[in-house]
Amino acid sequence: VATKVNEAREKVADVLGADPSEIVFTSCGTESDNAAILGALDSYPEKRHLITTRVEHPAIGNLCAYLGRKGYRITELSVDREGRMDLDELRESITEETALVTIMYANNETGVVFPIEEIGEIVKEKGIPFHTDAVQAVGKIPIDLRKLKIDMLSLSGHKLHAPKGIGVLYIRKGTRFSPFIIGGHQEKGRRGGTENVPYIIGMGKAFELAKAHLEEENTRVKALRDYLEEKILEKIPNTLVNGDSVHRLPNTVSVSFEYVEGESILLLLSGLGICASSGSACTSGSLEPSHVLRAMGVPFTAAHGSIRFSLSIYNTKEEMDYIIQHLPPIIE
Repeated sequence: VATKVNEAREKVADVLGADPSEIVFTSCGTESDNAAILGALDSYPEKRHLITTRVEHPAIGNLCAYLGRKGYRITELSVDREGRMDLDELRESITEETALVTIMYANNETGVVFPIEEIGEIVKEKGIPFHTDAVQAVGKIPIDLRKLKIDMLSLSGHKLHAPKGIGVLYIRKGTRFSPFIIGGHQEKGRRGGTENVPYIIGMGKAFELAKAHLEEENTRVKALRDYLEEKILEKIPNTLVNGDSVHRLPNTVSVSFEYVEGESILLLLSGLGICASSGSACTSGSLEPSHVLRAMGVPFTAAHGSIRFSLSIYNTKEEMDYIIQHLPPIIE
């Protein structure tokens, strides 16, 4: 069993450009995010300031709100209409009190990819730990931790077709970290509790396949995404594509239909066997417009009618045509 777990650890490390000893298995991306933030803050008890963005996944956003209620000072960096952050705002926000900077690798709703290399340089220059939630990015775009100044990185297995309920926290050698789940000596004392061996092995296999398909994901899936977007814009008036058109994941389409109720679009699509969401899967039961789109300044009338399509290597052009056939009548 230990051999199988170590093999899986090596496969994950290989895709990330990490050392296997830096890979800690967790139950999911949310646990990894919580462990990274709380583990860093516990290591710097004298520092009470945390920097993040206004468009993080709820696993980060809600935790930061909780820490704010506990007396931490939270700086939420803004984004522009394309979902891009301002690096100067980050520079100006760092103080002697800053314990951690946590900024997502790519946004889970719009697919916008953040300038992680530049963020790492800025944060490292100040000697502050940098964590990134890369749940959405891993397996979609190349990530090489040997070239990036990232101290901790979270990811979730099911985003790469591994079983649901397995995650990873990468902790760079030498990073100060206090375990979030206290227990036995599993994961070299960094995460107590019995390892979920079948899921860990499944995760290893998923990473092996992701490595083999990464280039295909980048080219074929991006072509499908561009085709779907182009046809939606062509056939449906008053439609906006959300997010930076250049720095974006190859698989994510976020579109807003003005004066249309997003939830009703989803119900009708679901009846036709088309899976879409109104933002993050963790909040898509909520009728509130996406906090990400609101932070980007998308008007309420459009944000309320926003849906996201997430494509994968298993999607086909025929499926895109099926969406394009059925979506315009639904919107009308």
